[in-house]
Order: sequence, then structure tokens, then C-alpha cells
Amino acid sequence: MAAAPAPATPSALPSGSGSPAAPGAREVARRFAPHLLAFWFPGNAFLFLATGPHPWWGALLFVVPLVVGHWLDTQPWTERREPPVRLPAWPFDLLVYALSALQLVNVALLARLFAGQGVLSLDFVLSVLVVGASSGYQIITAHELIHRRSRGEQLLGRALLCSVLYEHFFTEHLRGHHARVGTAEDPATARFGESFFRFYRRTVPAQFRSAWRLEKQRLGDASMSNLDPRLLRSRVLHGLVVEWGVAAAIAVVAGPVAFVAFLLQAAFATRLLEVVNYFEHWGLERRGPRVTPADSWDTHSWFTYYALIGLSRHADHHAHGTRPYQALRVREEAPILPRGYIGMIPLVLALNRRFQRLATEELQRRKLGPFREAA
Repeated sequence: MAAAPAPATPSALPSGSGSPAAPGAREVARRFAPHLLAFWFPGNAFLFLATGPHPWWGALLFVVPLVVGHWLDTQPWTERREPPVRLPAWPFDLLVYALSALQLVNVALLARLFAGQGVLSLDFVLSVLVVGASSGYQIITAHELIHRRSRGEQLLGRALLCSVLYEHFFTEHLRGHHARVGTAEDPATARFGESFFRFYRRTVPAQFRSAWRLEKQRLGDASMSNLDPRLLRSRVLHGLVVEWGVAAAIAVVAGPVAFVAFLLQAAFATRLLEVVNYFEHWGLERRGPRVTPADSWDTHSWFTYYALIGLSRHADHHAHGTRPYQALRVREEAPILPRGYIGMIPLVLALNRRFQRLATEELQRRKLGPFREAA
């Protein structure tokens, strides 16, 4: 597997035409095929759930794809090419819809698997890791969908967030984080020198409070009582009812072990989300009212770009929130992470001081964050 070439011109202009030529079917297929890596983690979880229960040695086999995925994301294989201008959207949209369906299937299979098993099994322990990793990945799918303009796609994204008990992310991310990123008012922006564990304790309750307050503002009064009847129209309240309704249904239909497995995979998934939130803006300080590409960390990791549906180009995402993942571009102004997103997780969790040292060096080199020169 070779490193991708340097950024290329998106499309050549045909002779006598003022608009770029649409790529041919072969070029579209070539661009689309690597994105099938998006099934790496959800597909592994599906196989784990569909084939269980397992002997102990069989259960351990499903850890191998997680280890291999981490190894791939720490290799010096990069993807910096820009997408063709007129790349058709439909195959990339179908991929997102298929991933969404797979997440809903996996939740149902999780309940089925543990309807007849106890907690004293390696399957139960590994379900937290294998299914939690997949559900954490599927928050990326939900993130893609809630940024779409279609109400149906947004509802599908919210349904995926309900599968990890984090539906309030829909409100806080779109109306809170994207407006306040890089400022002290954004609970999802990690401060310079802030450890992950300090960030996690701060951000989780603060994001929920922010989402709740944003819905109060939308309904007419940010200071309204929590008993105000208008809150019955709160999207955050609707999300709480749906996601905990799903959890209660699992408990009733599949039993307490399935209920606990569902809760634990959701907790693991959302912790992964907050690891990503932590390093996506760590130490960056926005200057001025508008978000710039220098307010987000990027990575050029080949594996992150394809397996995590374009999440590596986070700076361009903040500049163009509704731009679909396959159209995101490289922004040279953005600071660059030392690894891909999967490779960053153990660095943040187990070697946080090393992460902070590497990130500080990058901020110093680019004169960003606390090292930014005064205007």
C-alpha cells in the first residue's frame, strides 16, 4: 500500500468549456472503493454479534481487527488528494445509509445475544469493546447525517445518536459547538494544557446543559422553568424519551443482561466521541467572529480518511458544515495531528503527557493557540 500522491488538481477543464468535466464511472469507482473501509468496525461488530455465543478463543478473534485498525492508522500512509469537483453523491450516500442500517441491526443483535447469556462470559466483556468501538464509529455516521439539509437524514442521524444515549449531541453540536468552537464558551473545545480526564469531567455535563439551554432559547425563553409546558416541544427532551425508551424496551424484551450490555456499549462509544472532541480542537483559540481552518486539527492519515468517512479533514468541515464527507478538502492552515484518529485514542488515554508535548510543539511551530502572534 503506497502513500497517496501530493494534492492533485480536482478536474481538468475540457476544451471550450467553462465548467469541470464530470469524472467517468471508472474514476468514480476508484474514488469510492476505499471508502468501503467504513465497514471495518461495524462489520466486525456484526460478525461478533451474529455468530455468538463464542468459545473464549473465538471471542478473542474479534479483537484482532481493532488492533490491525490501530496499526494501519499509525503507518505513514497519507491521503492528500482533492476530490473531483463533480463527483456524484449517490454511491457515497448509499454507504452512509447502509452504515446506519447496520448500526440499528447491531443494536438488535446485541439484545438478542445477551437475552440468553449472563455477565460472566468473555462475550459480555468483549461486547463493550467490540460493539462499543463500532457504536463510537457510528457516531461519525450520525455526525454526517445531522449536518445534512434533509430532515429525513437528520432524523436518521438522531436515531443513531439514540442508540448510544447521546441524542442531545444533535442540538449542542450544530447550534452550540459550530458557533462557539475555539472559544471559552464552547464546552467541546479542550483548553491548552487540559488533560483528557479533566476535559471529560467538564465537557459531558456542560454539553448537556448547553443543549438544554439552546432548546429553551429556541422555544422562546432561556430562563424558563424546567416545568414550563413549552419544554414538551424540546428536541432534547424528545431525544431523552426515545433513547431511554429504547433502553427500557431492551430491558423488558431481552432482560437485564442485555440492558446492561446496551448501557455499557453506549458509555464506551460516547467516551470515544469525547476523545475525538478533545484532540480535534485542543489548545486552539479562535480570533474573531468567524471560524477559520486554523481552529481545528487535521490529519492526513490514509486509514482515517477512508475508514472514518472523511473525518480527517475536520478543518474544512468547520468551514463548510454541510459539505458531504467525500467532498471535503485539505486545508493547509490547519495544525496536523501526530497520528490518525484511531492511533490518537491510546495516545490521548494512556500517554496524555506525550500527546500534549507533541501538540504543543505543533502549535509552537505554526504559531497557533497560546503561541499565536497578536493581530
